[in-house]
Amino acid sequence: MSTIDRDARRAPYLQLADIIRRRIASGEIEVGRRIPSMTEIEAEYGLSRNTIKKAFDVLKAEGIVEAERGRGLFVVHVPDSEPPADQ
Repeated sequence: MSTIDRDARRAPYLQLADIIRRRIASGEIEVGRRIPSMTEIEAEYGLSRNTIKKAFDVLKAEGIVEAERGRGLFVVHVPDSEPPADQ
């Protein structure tokens, strides 16, 4: 499991977006599958809902996930490459 480095220069929401991107690129979360919910991510990483929403917004803007009202966010595209693990 990856962790969020609260002392890093990179904002936590960008770190979370990187983590989810890596999970998708590695095949851990496949196209068509739902990504973890805000509640699940909140419990796993201890992040605020606002931070999680910002990460989701980044992934939506990149076309990696799409929202299905009342169901969550689903993977629609695998990123071209994994972001570096040390960011």
